[in-house]
Amino acid sequence: MMESSDNRREPRIAVAGAGYWGKNLVRNFHALGALEVVCDPNTAALRNAEQECAARTTTEFREVLENPRVNAVAIAAPAAEHYVLVRSALEARKHVFVEKPLALNCHEGRELVEIARQRRLVLMVGHILAYHPAIVELNRLVRTGDLGKIQYIYSSRLNLGKLRTEESILWSFAPHDISVILQMLDETPVSCSAQGGSYLSPPVVDTTLSTLDFASGVKAHIFVSWLHPFKEQRLCVIGSERTAVFDDLEPEKKLVVYSHRINWVERKPVAQRDGGHAVAVPKQEPLRNECQHFLDCVSNGAKPRTDGESALRVLEVLDSCERSVRSGGGPVELVRSEPNYFAHPTAVIDRPCRIGEGTKIWHFSHVMADATLGRNCNLGQNVVISPGVRVGNNVKIQNNVSVYTGVELEDDVFCGPSIVFTNVINPRSHIVRKNEYMKTLVRRGASIGANATIVCGVTIGAYALVGAGAVVTRDVPDYALIVGNPGRRIGWMCCCGVRLLEIESQASCPSCSLEYLIEHSTCRQLDGVSAASADFEMS
Repeated sequence: MMESSDNRREPRIAVAGAGYWGKNLVRNFHALGALEVVCDPNTAALRNAEQECAARTTTEFREVLENPRVNAVAIAAPAAEHYVLVRSALEARKHVFVEKPLALNCHEGRELVEIARQRRLVLMVGHILAYHPAIVELNRLVRTGDLGKIQYIYSSRLNLGKLRTEESILWSFAPHDISVILQMLDETPVSCSAQGGSYLSPPVVDTTLSTLDFASGVKAHIFVSWLHPFKEQRLCVIGSERTAVFDDLEPEKKLVVYSHRINWVERKPVAQRDGGHAVAVPKQEPLRNECQHFLDCVSNGAKPRTDGESALRVLEVLDSCERSVRSGGGPVELVRSEPNYFAHPTAVIDRPCRIGEGTKIWHFSHVMADATLGRNCNLGQNVVISPGVRVGNNVKIQNNVSVYTGVELEDDVFCGPSIVFTNVINPRSHIVRKNEYMKTLVRRGASIGANATIVCGVTIGAYALVGAGAVVTRDVPDYALIVGNPGRRIGWMCCCGVRLLEIESQASCPSCSLEYLIEHSTCRQLDGVSAASADFEMS
């Protein structure tokens, strides 16, 4: 059941894990004025936190979960503990920031994403490069076409540093670059292959070279190792027009663009080298940007740049690469961990989006990126679900309906054929008004008849019925029966879909015998439970 989050207040953060990397989270959340408590079983790490930040400390994670002042938890524990800690925090209704990887397998990752979605909690994963100013600028260069058509990507993340025995180099180093590449290309590879070697603590893999093949023709190589004699953190993006190189170890020129050209001389290719020019980027600490982004998302309910869904796609790639390593390095098709749903071959599903188990999407329908569909929905022919739209469970949308950005449909809503939603009150073809979209909310159990028009900015109450062809221009109360143009109320409806029989301030359903009270132009069940306050359950 979807729980309306009651902790969307000023973020107060508990950091779980104050060791090798967690101490940096402690420092940043303290500097941002959001640190409430630090938790770590190691008392020496807690003493450091007390000395540096005057922080409250505890060795018991249970105390963090029970602390009413804490509404968000940042987790920097060993990767093998991520699933248990994240699940516990989400079930305690805490927003969660967890260092990568989200979990150590796709099944556990999907479970965490589902729990966060059901409770409307922020789940953000620490893919820190997404918040690096140079990577932000590199993504802009790719998106705007400054590099031309992307052809090849190569990354190397090498070091002779902290060695791990509980996770391989693939799961420790590679998530950084995989996350950046997936975000940059806005595409998931169709297959992955990887070769690796175990030298220090077999069978833990110490070095891997992974290849990602994309349907667009782009190929990416990712080389990671903790056996290298020197540190290297470099990402090269080769386009048809220019090449960009991100080198995180460069103190000043972290992003350089090269305009290399290939000239044909006597029918032979000759490289014409370019000295390159450094791209100016802000001098900001990526971790500070990342921590601030998490606080902002908790405060305003926004979707994190590296949310659970994006982290799950990284897990899918890691899983495929690991299976390739184990099988000798051959290509392995990506196994998607989406819930089971049906989409007709003519339907178009843009990524990323969320589609619940048991949902059916029929001929020529289009679900756009960042849309959310709950469980057991049915989308008829030629239905469009626009970016950012939220659709609850058991929703039926009949043929030829476009649900535009700004519209939200709660559970059990029925949308008849060819109904019209709008999202701008005064549209003009020559004026862009995307920042003026108005929200339209259709509450639980409401039904909208064929060819009705819903003018944006209104709320249609729970279990209301809008008659065929009606034009709704203002809010509709719970259980109301609306007809005409402009829509007007002519009666009240039972939650079972039958018109109520009214006698003064009382009403009853001739079908299911439920009793209602009518007063001050509102209708409610006599048991005192308001339909509008019912929990909104999402997949």
